[in-house]
Amino acid sequence: MKAPHSCIDLRKTATNNFPASHFTSPLKMTTPQYDLSNTLPPHTLTRLARDWLAEDTPNFDPAGLCVGSHEVEARLLCKTACSVLAGRPFFTAVFTELSCTVEWAHKEGAQLGPDAVAQTAVVRGPARCVLLGERPALNCLARASGIATRCSQLQSIAREAGWHGHVAGTRKTTPGFRLVEKYAMLVGGVSMHRQDLSGMVMLKDNHIWASGSITQAVRDARSVCGFSSKIEVECGSREEGSEAATAGADIVMLDNFKPQELHAAAQLLKEEFPSVLIEASGGVTPDNLPQYLSPHVDIISLGCITQGCPVVDFSLKVQKPVAFPIIFESQ
Repeated sequence: MKAPHSCIDLRKTATNNFPASHFTSPLKMTTPQYDLSNTLPPHTLTRLARDWLAEDTPNFDPAGLCVGSHEVEARLLCKTACSVLAGRPFFTAVFTELSCTVEWAHKEGAQLGPDAVAQTAVVRGPARCVLLGERPALNCLARASGIATRCSQLQSIAREAGWHGHVAGTRKTTPGFRLVEKYAMLVGGVSMHRQDLSGMVMLKDNHIWASGSITQAVRDARSVCGFSSKIEVECGSREEGSEAATAGADIVMLDNFKPQELHAAAQLLKEEFPSVLIEASGGVTPDNLPQYLSPHVDIISLGCITQGCPVVDFSLKVQKPVAFPIIFESQ
């Protein structure tokens, strides 16, 4: 029986015929133990929060008349067991814009559960402001926590098999929401990969076809990116990988290889170009990830980290005021 998507599913047997002791990729990765919110510029959080609030309430808020501005307390509940909490800075930024406060019961990256419902935070502020921020804030938290949960599962699968390379995300992110999703990858313990087209040169099949050859594309890219940027080339065969490495590529991506073909090609490339990093991508899922683990593969990137990733179910419940009985003095 497979574990639910929200619980860590440790697949203890890699099917690549390599002993666990041989998984010695030069790249190391551990789950960060420091405060990742320090990577997020305050002005960026403010801008995003304002944009999300403006999108959800571009003009009038008729329902705000019903609740007014009296102070209320709302409890944030997580209703997906075994989830990793991610997105606190974005959630808090939304409510800060609305003059509300957030008191957290759990740290960023904490696993929530195993109870079916876990109280995660308390939001306090004017009633209409709490409700204005409810949906934008929950959207951020649900999406970020879902991605972090999946990343944690993938990282656990790789580490349980004894592999020490990078599990990585991709640029297949939601438009306008990339910062949240990339941040969630960090919380979940995997590599973000490049954040955008400016972060690293990746020459894909369309670039190669438009340039005429892998060698020409690498030379042209190097002429403008200089020494400060790495160049990665998407390759469909070992021969293409060899051409890319010979031309000066720093990373060779073996794209859409079957597991056994991947292992053979990666081994030959590593023997010929020991300093070149090898990335596997295409068709990798949480279920088949163990088949792609290899001592000759440094990076495995998965689009499913963001595409089709389940969200974590959160709700925000305003607490009803306590009704005190009216006591009449006896006459």
